[in-house]
Amino acid sequence: MVLGVYWYFKFPENLYHFNFFKFFEGFGGHADNDAELIAKVRVDHIDHFIQKLETLKEHFKRTFLQLNIDGNQLIISIGDHQLFDYHFQFALEIENLLSRENAVLIEPGDPFKIQNTKVYHPEREQFKRIEYNFIQIVGSDFKKNNAEILSIRIDCNLPLVSKKDFLHDVVLICKDENLNIFYYNDYDFEDQCNLMLFFTNGRQYKDGIQTIDINSFGNKIRSLTQKYQFHFGHFGGLKYYPLNGPHIELMEDENFILN
Repeated sequence: MVLGVYWYFKFPENLYHFNFFKFFEGFGGHADNDAELIAKVRVDHIDHFIQKLETLKEHFKRTFLQLNIDGNQLIISIGDHQLFDYHFQFALEIENLLSRENAVLIEPGDPFKIQNTKVYHPEREQFKRIEYNFIQIVGSDFKKNNAEILSIRIDCNLPLVSKKDFLHDVVLICKDENLNIFYYNDYDFEDQCNLMLFFTNGRQYKDGIQTIDINSFGNKIRSLTQKYQFHFGHFGGLKYYPLNGPHIELMEDENFILN
């Protein structure tokens, strides 16, 4: 699984600039449509261009690509439920190809009838069901440049005397499991502590995509119940809800992660 900074509802303003591609936001909830980057263009030597595009796609194995073709006209679509930086990098590389081919934009009123479609599926990890019900996969509100964050959240409680050692052990698990960001909210009361833990990564570029084995991570977190009087969920009522924080243990790309 890939966690970290992504875009879905809004374009990453001030980070990327396109001449050919336009951003189309996703629609969450019941519709659950992908966000997309779409370019509608005309090229003179379309077969030659498609060959170059297929060669480029080999360097972006985790991206989806679809081509709708009408003669020498193309609709190029890159889409997914989370558009990470590597999706936008792919679009920039395609734009370079289009510029070298002297491509021109198709005007909205120009006729386009799909004669052929080519679909290039992303290389994905085998789907794994999350085995641990204490793991929540959560999004975020908008951060810098309209970014959103895909994270793991775990709610738990333990005796206050064990808090420091517990957090130290969680940091070690993060380093083992390829998680570069760990921060938490807390509420300490009497001899008890409620915690809301967040785990994720930063921006995901083509040459540095981080994947997480979420069940391996979950197994190591659960093993801490053997070492500490540590329980999932929060102790007490709403007045003990962990709103103090965030407290940072591991961080990168902080201005995209925290408000």
